[in-house]
Amino acid sequence: MLVDDHPVVRDGLHGIFAGDADFEVVAEAADGQEALARLARVDVDVMLLDLRMPRMGGVDTLRALALQKPDVRVLVLTTFDTDRDVLPAIEAGATGYLLKDASATELKDAVRAAYAGRPVLAPSVAGRLIGQVRRGTEPGLSPREIDVLRLVAAGTTNREAARQLLVSEATVKTHLLHLYEKLGVNDRAAAVSEAYRRGLLT
Repeated sequence: MLVDDHPVVRDGLHGIFAGDADFEVVAEAADGQEALARLARVDVDVMLLDLRMPRMGGVDTLRALALQKPDVRVLVLTTFDTDRDVLPAIEAGATGYLLKDASATELKDAVRAAYAGRPVLAPSVAGRLIGQVRRGTEPGLSPREIDVLRLVAAGTTNREAARQLLVSEATVKTHLLHLYEKLGVNDRAAAVSEAYRRGLLT
């Protein structure tokens, strides 16, 4: 089943699968509500699901499917790969997460994998999930350490950081040492770079 609120997208996807005897497009829908209604009348193995749609979006559809049709494998197919899009979809039960710049071959391979129960993730999505896991397991930074980190990223000297935070310069240096240890770095520039990489600074 193809679920997307743009008819031209559904038409394009239909064309990709219609020319291959391994696949059969049994239904299309413009949003989650329509998809759930159609699922009552047709058997679907795999659903290609857009995330942002009117009436019922992708995440709400995934949650409903988990209760009503848990056997349907769902591949999210969207243009969005931010944390606020990816994580809720995966948590709601998506078997895979692809972006709309995927090739026809990648789409077909992903549907085959989803049918077999194997997870499929676009590279950028996989990177975000790995980053999320790492952030969840690494030693946390204290609010004051984050304050120091932001000032360092802005190019502030230790003396100026101490003045702004109303602490001694020695205290700032202590915070920096703790930062270096937690981030696994040896200097200010590396600390800032690693903080951006981990999403601690934006």
